Amino acid sequence: MTTPCRVLMIYPKFVPNSFWNYVEACELVGAKYPAAPLGLITVAAMLPKHWDIRLINRNTETLTDADLNWADLVMIGGMLNQQPDAIYLIDLAHLHGKPVCVGGPDATSSPHLYADADFQVLGEAEHVIERFIAAWERGERSGVFVAEKFKTDVTLSPMPRYDLINFDHYLFIGVQYSRGCPFTCEFCDIIELYGRVPRTKTNDQILAELQALYDHGYRGHVDFVDDNFIGNKKNLRTLLPRLKDWLEQHDYPFEFSTEASINIADDNELLQAMKDANFFGIFIGIESPDPETLVHMKKKQNTRRNIAECIHKIYGYGMFVTAGFIVGFDNEKVSMGQAMVDFIEEASIPVCMVGLLYALPGTQLTRRLAKEGRLHVGHDLMNVDQAGDQCTLGCNFDTTRPLCDILSDYKDVLAQVYSPTAYAGRLSRLAAMFDRSDRRRELPDGDVRKRLGGIDSVHKIMRAVPEVREPFWKTFVEVAKTNPGALRYIVMLMALYMHLRPFSNRVIGEIDRRIDELDAMPPVRATEQALPPATM
Repeated sequence: MTTPCRVLMIYPKFVPNSFWNYVEACELVGAKYPAAPLGLITVAAMLPKHWDIRLINRNTETLTDADLNWADLVMIGGMLNQQPDAIYLIDLAHLHGKPVCVGGPDATSSPHLYADADFQVLGEAEHVIERFIAAWERGERSGVFVAEKFKTDVTLSPMPRYDLINFDHYLFIGVQYSRGCPFTCEFCDIIELYGRVPRTKTNDQILAELQALYDHGYRGHVDFVDDNFIGNKKNLRTLLPRLKDWLEQHDYPFEFSTEASINIADDNELLQAMKDANFFGIFIGIESPDPETLVHMKKKQNTRRNIAECIHKIYGYGMFVTAGFIVGFDNEKVSMGQAMVDFIEEASIPVCMVGLLYALPGTQLTRRLAKEGRLHVGHDLMNVDQAGDQCTLGCNFDTTRPLCDILSDYKDVLAQVYSPTAYAGRLSRLAAMFDRSDRRRELPDGDVRKRLGGIDSVHKIMRAVPEVREPFWKTFVEVAKTNPGALRYIVMLMALYMHLRPFSNRVIGEIDRRIDELDAMPPVRATEQALPPATM
């Protein structure tokens, strides 16, 4: 016997003022939010066919009482920066008398924070969801289901339920090729959640997902959400030529971006294959320009090369780089802030996610800090009143050098990197290296980015952020004359500044507040310095 079930899947709101929101840039092209909830629509595809499913993304849609009243079961999944809203939604569903099932990275990493949920599905859903479904259909209304780590065969992962999302709401759509990363970075939770042996879908799976997006009428930016796209180079080398052929057969409906480790620059053949497969952007975790700091954080792969030269090489293949940097590692020098600024300028990376070190739950870093008695109580809890991400909430542990010095260095990095002149200068230098000479310039009909790229867009950006008028206009004219094939990407990066400038100003204001609080604290007496270990 099969029992019908009405499932309301809710994607929680991200905390306000996050680096990754980019709402201003989305609005410029008529979108509401950067990315669709790929995890939830993948889980939706694992549920029984006779269950009726609705999806509400709280970042783009309004959740109503009618939605909750309709449901037999509420399912919630999200990441750390969605935690406050996820916990709120559990209580809200219960007020409506609805049982709640939670899952996703944050619930998996910190299940104790989600103890009020009726069901917990922890780990990779493919490996455990059938046990939850069977329990529900037996009439059970609570339970915890934990997947065995790193055992999921992703070739069995289903086609995501793209029919549940409104494509017009999003700047880009994600697909997933692989899970896991071969490296051992101390601060990273990916290897804890998905392991160090990257598992990939089959080429046919990926092409089928792209075909489904195409058949739904989607055109535009597709992001491979893998945490390290090149983690399994052997399999990737077989995918990229087929991806190129598929694009040619369909008249290039998509452009791709992804995330990869810096050693991608060692492989000319792979870079060429990605260029041929219409990739235009890569996010790379650089973290620090200091080799000693990189060794200490177990990111040795970044020490074996001139990173700026690697970045420039990637530009030569027609792919720009956005990058992540972290301030607050144990053995940083006091001068690290200026060294980071100098590196960002040398590498000509316009968009830099510069954050404070945050001890993520379940990582090697968190375990070490707990053992050393340095981890703050409630280190994995985001209070509902907090607004921000690791840019404002980082250093959830006792730092080895004075926190005030770390915050001051961090503030100086943001102030310099996101000044209008500096940002425009990096755009100009990027454009000089950004080789789009043999790439298609025209975007397909239906791609929201067609609304971006001309003089009108630049004027809108300059009206939104008046202080950029002179440097941005100078860069726009220069690129239009010298490298017109790069122009729409440069304008796209200008559009992101509509978010980055006010965001960096807000972060600087919050860091000033934290510094003022530290300055107002009484000096710590010698007898108070040996604090007991923090409770996990």
